[in-house]
Parts: sequence; structure tokens; C-alpha cells
Amino acid sequence: MIKRLYTLPDFRESYVNVPVRLFAFFVLVSLVSCVTPKKLAYFQGESTGADSVLAKPYVTTIQVGDLLSVQVNSLNPEATTFFNPYSPITAADRTGTYGYQQTTPLPANAGYLVAADGTIVLPMVGPVLVAGKTNALAADMIQEKLKIYLKEPTVSIRNLNFRITVLGEVNRPSLYNITNEQITLPEALGLAGDLTIFGRRNSVMVIRQENGKRTYNKLDLTRRSVLQSPYYYLHPNDVVYVEPGQSRAASADRIYQIIPMTLSALSFIAIIVTRL
Repeated sequence: MIKRLYTLPDFRESYVNVPVRLFAFFVLVSLVSCVTPKKLAYFQGESTGADSVLAKPYVTTIQVGDLLSVQVNSLNPEATTFFNPYSPITAADRTGTYGYQQTTPLPANAGYLVAADGTIVLPMVGPVLVAGKTNALAADMIQEKLKIYLKEPTVSIRNLNFRITVLGEVNRPSLYNITNEQITLPEALGLAGDLTIFGRRNSVMVIRQENGKRTYNKLDLTRRSVLQSPYYYLHPNDVVYVEPGQSRAASADRIYQIIPMTLSALSFIAIIVTRL
């Protein structure tokens, strides 16, 4: 009897792996688009020096419905506590995993809610008109009123509900609370994990409500002129929306085209394997 000195390779395992490899190949091809590096680069321009005109930093003004933290200090700590009925809200109380994201609601005793008439009611002092004023101006006004009751008082005011929303083709779309009351558009997109590969850098919309009107403003992040835009600094309750590019729709179409092809390949390979 002649013994077989070699064994034929088992092609079944190779055939079984073919659909997996085909599917991975088609998925890789579907994700490859004609996006050029120039379309992905931010702040493109000819000059390498500093721009002569920059956007004016935004200074918040107190609006009806704002939730304010008013902290009072003086040379008499015991008397000062009477004017601090609300627990101070620190940055750690309002900071989540990514820095500015609020993960839990603010407590009910967080601060003073600006009423419809634009006032807040302070202990002993009574109603104080703060709407339309900056935090610094309102603090100075309250400080003057407290001199009757406290020795050398100091007042600090912060807006607890300065928030923005980032949506669309970003990696972490969410609602973000801003602790320092000032944020630029690039900083907001940085909080959201930057744009995805499918986001249109030249079409980022900032939706803003001012004076009872809602405006829709498209910005081009590929141009340095965006640094001079009045929408470069975001306002409270702004919504930033990043539009998807054509490659997003094309990618989705390719996925639907790949599925039937993959199923056909699986059926073909299954027939071959069963006949071996």
C-alpha cells in the first residue's frame, strides 16, 4: 500500500474567509472619497503674519431668564453670609468629562433668576434692575447698595446658564455650559471633538437669536477672514451646526450597494464550499 506523503491543502477555510475579506475591501473603498487636503485645512490664506483686524471679544450682558450667581464678601464674614443665601457653584460642579459639558442639572438653589421685569431680589436690598447690564456693572451697582450694611463689600456675578449647542458632523454633538462666559467658534468645535471627515469646513452655520429675531449665518472655516466675523465669538444659546458634505451621502449609498454584492458573494462561496 502506498502511503500518501502529502496532504492536499484544505481550501474550505480560505473560501470561508473570502466573503469577510471582500466585505472589508468594499467598506474600505466606500470610505475613500475625493476629499482633498485643501478642503480640510482651516484658516487658509496668503499671508503668514498677523491679521490687522480681529473680531471684537464678546462681553455678555444680563438677560431676562438668566440664572446668576451673586457672591458677596466683606470684612465681616458673619454678616456677609446673610447676603449669600445660595451655595456657590464652582467650575467642578458644572464640569463633565470633556471640560465644559454639564452632566447633571443645577440645583434648585443655584442662584438668582432674572425676572420678567429684569430684576433680581437681594436680601435686605430688595429688587435690583440688572437686565441689559454687564456682570461687572451689575456687581458695582450691588456693591454700592451693600455699603449700607457691610464694611468694604465686594461682589462677584457669574452667568450660570451660558450655554451653546453643537450639532451636525462633529464627533461629540451636545449642549455645553461655558464657565468663563466667553468662547470662540473654534473652541466650541474643539469641545465637540472637531469636525468629522464628512463635515463641510466651508459651511458651518451659527444660529443666533437677538432682539426677538433668529438669524442663520454661514461661516467658512477654511478662510482666515472667519477670525474677523462677528460670529467668531459665540453668544449664549447659540447653535452651531456643521453641514454634511456630499461624501457623507455617497458613503451611505455605497454601503447600500455593498450589502447586495456581499450577500451574493456569500451565496456563491457557500455553493462552492458545499460541493467540495
